[in-house]
Amino acid sequence: MFNFLKSSSGPRVERISPSDAVARAQKGELVVIDVRDINELRASGKAKGALHIPLMLLRTKVDPKSDELAKGLSVDTPVALYCASGARSQAAGKMMLDLGYTQVYNIGGLGDWRAGGGLVNPA
Repeated sequence: MFNFLKSSSGPRVERISPSDAVARAQKGELVVIDVRDINELRASGKAKGALHIPLMLLRTKVDPKSDELAKGLSVDTPVALYCASGARSQAAGKMMLDLGYTQVYNIGGLGDWRAGGGLVNPA
């Protein structure tokens, strides 16, 4: 009756500290993905080294069975996502888990990336 109170089993999108995400990205230990739309990217730039895959294109670009799989991604590649506030990146992370990715993290927003010492390149 109260199934909504049960915690779901299986992999979950984990929150990662921005400083940890920055450090791991600099070491090449994870891929950072910006899921914001192009207008947001133009207005505020993008995390240095991040892939830009807007949420509306994400399924096609991260599906391991897709001919359009973004370069450098596989289900075993650790990924960390961000958007403006963390809500879309959380949804994107869930989508990636559903596609079989095993290590998916949510940084939060671009401001979190900056607060963690991450550099931002203009769009």
